[in-house]
Amino acid sequence: MVLVVSRGQVTGARRLGLLPAEATSFVGRTIELAGITSLLGTARMVTVVGPAGVGKTRLSLRAAALAAERFTDGVWLADLAGISDPDLLGPAVATVLGVPGDDDAALIGYLRDKSLLLVLDTCEHLVDACAAFADTVLRAAPGVTLLATSRQPLDAQGEHAFPLPPLPAEDDATDLFAQRAAAVLPGFTVTPQNRADVVRLCQRLDGIPLAIELAAVRLRALPLAELASQLESGIRMLTVSRRGTSPRHQTLRAAVEWSYRLCTPAERALWERLSVFAGTFDVRGAEQVCADDALPQAQIVYALVGLVDKSVVLRDASDPSRYRLLGALREYGADRLAETGEPEYFLDRLAARCVATAKDFDVRFRGSTRLRDRMDNGTEVNQVATFRALHRDYENVRAVLGHALAAQEPSVVPSAAVLRRRRLGAELAVRLCGYWQISGLLDEGRQWLGRVAGLFPEPARERAAALGARGRLATLQGDLDTAVADINESIRLAEAAEHGAELAARGYLYLNLALAFTGQHAQALAAAETARQRLVACGYRIGVAGLEAQLAHLYQMTGNVDEAIERCDRGLALLGQSKSARAGGERWVSGYLYLVYGLALAQRPGKEQASAKALCRALAAKHELGDVVGTAYAVEALAWLAAQREQYERTAWLIGAADQLWNRTGRRLSGVALMEESRQRTVKMARRALGERRFTAAYAHGAALGLDTVVREAVYEMGGAAGPRGGDAGAPGDPVAAVGGGAGGGGGAGGGGVGAVPGLLTRREREIAELVASGLSNREIANRLFISKRTVDAHVEHIFGKLEISSRVQLTVLLQDQAPRARAAWA
Repeated sequence: MVLVVSRGQVTGARRLGLLPAEATSFVGRTIELAGITSLLGTARMVTVVGPAGVGKTRLSLRAAALAAERFTDGVWLADLAGISDPDLLGPAVATVLGVPGDDDAALIGYLRDKSLLLVLDTCEHLVDACAAFADTVLRAAPGVTLLATSRQPLDAQGEHAFPLPPLPAEDDATDLFAQRAAAVLPGFTVTPQNRADVVRLCQRLDGIPLAIELAAVRLRALPLAELASQLESGIRMLTVSRRGTSPRHQTLRAAVEWSYRLCTPAERALWERLSVFAGTFDVRGAEQVCADDALPQAQIVYALVGLVDKSVVLRDASDPSRYRLLGALREYGADRLAETGEPEYFLDRLAARCVATAKDFDVRFRGSTRLRDRMDNGTEVNQVATFRALHRDYENVRAVLGHALAAQEPSVVPSAAVLRRRRLGAELAVRLCGYWQISGLLDEGRQWLGRVAGLFPEPARERAAALGARGRLATLQGDLDTAVADINESIRLAEAAEHGAELAARGYLYLNLALAFTGQHAQALAAAETARQRLVACGYRIGVAGLEAQLAHLYQMTGNVDEAIERCDRGLALLGQSKSARAGGERWVSGYLYLVYGLALAQRPGKEQASAKALCRALAAKHELGDVVGTAYAVEALAWLAAQREQYERTAWLIGAADQLWNRTGRRLSGVALMEESRQRTVKMARRALGERRFTAAYAHGAALGLDTVVREAVYEMGGAAGPRGGDAGAPGDPVAAVGGGAGGGGGAGGGGVGAVPGLLTRREREIAELVASGLSNREIANRLFISKRTVDAHVEHIFGKLEISSRVQLTVLLQDQAPRARAAWA
C-alpha cells in the first residue's frame, strides 16, 4: 500500500507504523526539507542529526510524507524512544510492520522484496544496535530505504548524515514563534513595534523549535517584552510541559537530560565545565580551562569529539575551529557544575585565560620592549590577528568581567579570594581599553571601568588605571569635561603611587588629546611636553608615536600644516614605516597618522590626489583592524575631500556611510567643534550642489551599505573631477574648513549620467542596473541571475560607459532622478 498522510488534529497516541497527522503548521526548513527529500531519492540511508529540540522528528516525517509515492509498500515509522534494550530493536520494527514473531530472520525475509521507507526515530540511545540493523537491512533488502533521526550519527556503512541546525532567529524562528503565539494568544502578530523583542527572544533560545514553542505558551501569563527580558537571565523558566508528547519532549530540561544520560563520565564532566564559556571556544581554550587530575588534558579532545558527535557541542558556523554550547545545554551543564561546588574554580581558570589574551592584545597595541625589538627588525606586528582573537573570545571576557567585578554588600568584608578575583577583573578591564575603542564599545567600556573605580577606593593603583582608561573613552565620545576630570584624577593617583611612572605618562598622553578636543590648545601642548618626557623615560615608543599623531591632529586643526606633516613623519619613523612604504605592520597608530597626514595634505593646493592616497591608506588600515572609530574618521575625511574636488554625490553617500558608524560609537567627531563646523559646511555645499532630493538619495544609499562595501567603494578610483574653483571656502588657516571647503556650485562627478534615458540600455543592462542600485555586489547579482561574475562585470562597465558615469552611487542617484514614467521603463 501507499501511505497517505492526512492533516488534522491528533486526538490520540501515535500509532506504530503510521505517520501521525500534523497537529500544528509546519514552518520554514524549506532548504533542509528539499535536501532530505532529494537524498531519499539517491541514498538508501539518511540520518538527520541535531541537538535536543531542534525538530529532527518533525522534519523527517514531513520529508517521509513527501517521498511516500516513491515506495510502493509505503512509509513506516518506528519510534524507538521507549526501547531501552538493544535486543528489542528487531522485534519493535517487526511489530511496526506487522511481521509475526520476534525472529530477526523473519523480519529480514519479509523486507527482502519490499519497496518501503522505514523511519527509525530516536536512535541515539541505540546507536550500535541501529547501525548493525541498518547494515543487515541494506545488504539483504535492496528496495528498503532507511531514514533515521538521532543526536549523533550511527556511523553505519552507506550512511548519509544530514546535520540539522537551529532556525535562523530573524526568519524561520520568528515565524514559528508568531504562529505558536497566535494559537495561545488569538490575534497575536509580529509587528514593527514588537519584532525586536521577538527576535531577541528567538536569539536567546538559539532558534531551537522546542524552546520557542514552550516560550510561546508563556504568553498566557507574561507580556512579550517581559517574557523576552526574563529569558535574558536564563531559560530555566521554560518548565511548562506539553501533554500528549513523549516524556523527553514534554519539557526542554527533559530533552536535555536525555542527552546527558547518553554521555560517558568524561563527556559529562567536560560538558559541565564547558558551561563556564559564555561564547565560543577552541580546543586550546577547553584544555586550559577544563583539564585537571580528574579529567586530564589528554582526554579533553576525545571527550569534546564525543560531545560534538552527540550534538551537545556544535561547531561554530562562522569559524569551524571553534565550538559552542546552545543556551539550554549550557545552563544544564552549569546547574550540574554547581552541584559539584566547583563553578568558581573553573570560572577563575577562564578568567586567567581571558586576562592572558587581553594582555597579549594590550602588549601588541600599546607596546613593550619585546614589541619594539620586533619593530626595529622590520617584523610585522600582527595586530589584526590579535584583535580578532580577542574579539572571538569577547563573550567569555564579558562573562569573566561580570564574575570578577560582582558587587557585594558594603557591610561584607571581601575575602582574599574575592579580592584576588577583583584585581584580576581590574587588570582585564584596563587592558581592554584599546579593544573597546577599536570595536566602538565605548559606553560598555566606560561602565566596566567605572565599576572597577567603584570597587577600588583611593589610593589604589587599580582606581588610577581605570579612571585614566575611562577618561580616554570619554574623550572619544565627546564627553570632554568628564574626560578631563577622570584623567587628572588618574594622574594625581599615579604620581602618588609606587611604580606609577608609566601610568602617569599614559595619563598625560590621554590628557593632551582631551584638552585638544576641548579647544584648550596651549594647555594641550603643555600636557604633550610632559607626556613626551615621561614616555621617553619609560621607553614607551608606541606611546611617543601616538603622541605625534595627536599633536599632528592638533596642528592641522589650528592651521600649522607644515608642523602637522612633520609630526606625522616622526610618528611613522618611530613605527618603522614611511609614507611611501608598502602598507603593513602596525595598524592602529599608523592608521591615525595617515589620517592626519591626509587631512593636512588636503590643505595644500594640488595635493588632493596625495591626500586621497593617504586617507585611503588610513581607511584600509582601520577597516582591516576593525577600528570603528578610526574607520568613521577616515570615511568622514574622504567625504570632505570629495567635496573639495566637487564630487558631491560621493560626498553625500560617504557622509551617510560615516553617520552609520558614528551612531555605533556615540558623539560624532568626538564632539570637536572645529571638525563639526567643517562637516556642516560640507553637507551644506553638497545639498546646494545636488538639490535636496538627490542629496537625500545618495545619503540614504551610503547609509544602507554594508561596511565592506563602503570601504571598497570609498577607495575606488576617484575619477577626474576638478579641484577647487572658488566658492565659499573657509577662512585661511582653518585646515578643517579647507578640507571641507570647495566650490559652491557644480553638478557632481560625471556629467552625462543625469541626463541619460532608459533607452540607452538593453533589457539585461536595465535589469542589472536596478540590482546594482539596490546595493547588490556583482557576485550577488551573478548568483541571482545565474550568470558568471565576469559577465556582470562587463555589463556594469558597459552601463557606466553608456550613461557616462563612473560609480554605483551615481547610478543609484540617476535612477532616483528618472521621471515616474521613465522609471517604470527600467523595471
